[in-house]
Amino acid sequence: MSKSAAKKIQAIRGMNDLLPSESPRWQFFEAKVRQLMQRYGFDEIRTPIVEQTALFARSIGEVTDIVEKEMYTFDDRNGDSLTLRPEGTASCVRAAMEHGLLHNQTQRLWYQGPMFRHERPQKGRYRQFHQVGVETFGFEGPDIDAEVILLSARLWQELGLSAHVTLEINSLGSAEARAAYRDKLVAYFEQHQDVLDEDSKRRLISNPLRILDSKNPAMADMLNNAPQLMDHLDEESRTHFEQLKAMLDASGIGYVINPRLVRGLDYYCRTVFEWTTTALGSQGTVCAGGRYDGLVEQLGGKTTPAVGFAMGIERLVLLLETLDLVPDEALGGCDVYLLPMDESVTVTALTLAETLRSELPTLRLQLHCGGGSFKSRMKKADKSAASVAILLGEDEIAEQTVTLKFLRDEREQQRVPQAELANQLKDLVSH
Repeated sequence: MSKSAAKKIQAIRGMNDLLPSESPRWQFFEAKVRQLMQRYGFDEIRTPIVEQTALFARSIGEVTDIVEKEMYTFDDRNGDSLTLRPEGTASCVRAAMEHGLLHNQTQRLWYQGPMFRHERPQKGRYRQFHQVGVETFGFEGPDIDAEVILLSARLWQELGLSAHVTLEINSLGSAEARAAYRDKLVAYFEQHQDVLDEDSKRRLISNPLRILDSKNPAMADMLNNAPQLMDHLDEESRTHFEQLKAMLDASGIGYVINPRLVRGLDYYCRTVFEWTTTALGSQGTVCAGGRYDGLVEQLGGKTTPAVGFAMGIERLVLLLETLDLVPDEALGGCDVYLLPMDESVTVTALTLAETLRSELPTLRLQLHCGGGSFKSRMKKADKSAASVAILLGEDEIAEQTVTLKFLRDEREQQRVPQAELANQLKDLVSH
């Protein structure tokens, strides 16, 4: 078969390339996150993207949509069942247990990286997607619940998103209270079988709380009249939730109590929350989390209180782009384009570029490489988005000068002694 006849290899559906024109927005977001985590005293953890399948089956729940339908699972050459991680909490818990991070100590951890779910790709949701997650261990009180919510609220503030997101909170209570509520809910749904859609009928057996999360308009009235978990909370969970609300009130964080907010994973208890936005069209979740006090024990460890959240980077970057909230200086390009006017000055241009990078560490300087006519070199300088081109020819070398050509301003070009160049550029660029 000829090369031309060979089938062109393309990226897997729902697994996208991040192109140079797009990556500056991600870098801007990731830098904000990293700085914020350090300011709040959170330590980064990095876990493998492949884990034993049993980790997710035991933590997320055998009968959740993720485990039943969406995981990328395969047998490796040893016959072990492995899975590309569909979320980050289980991996973080496994790592913390394996390395003794939970023995009589508290932990504030964060991570970022790719997750994998085989679902229908749509705008802002992909089969390989990226999350930032926060997980805390060893804190029983509602103060840590408030702290992780305040951290996320500060991120929105620093990104300029505060006016575009809404905090929804709920309490799922203890496992015992939830089990009793589950029985009441199932009895209610069984009385309204004629209204339930096929998906809800399946969930009635496997995970009835998830029916509350249905967006089917034909079920809206029935769901609004369903028994509410808030009315069936145990006293300890009710107190915990009231204290959390008081802390959010004292911090000036607005919220909506959403009694139908249940979250899709089996391991949640007590506090659950979501940050939603309508700025991308229909309401969508950009950050979600809650408390999962039983998960460590479920995976073979000692009972350890825990709370965390995860946020989708794709959706948040899309939100920043839609609202035009990434500053121009964060969108890449360079400040200065150093242009040797012909091949004879290439070596001098290389050494001058390195000198300037040493003297001005924040300067974004691109050196012209690849030859070409003077006209084509100038076209590349203009395309670089630099505000200034430094022209270097034989005359400039003889006089120990350079010529500054202003690419974005109506200013006369000027000769500058090489010894004064760094000082000149300090005034032209500031970061």
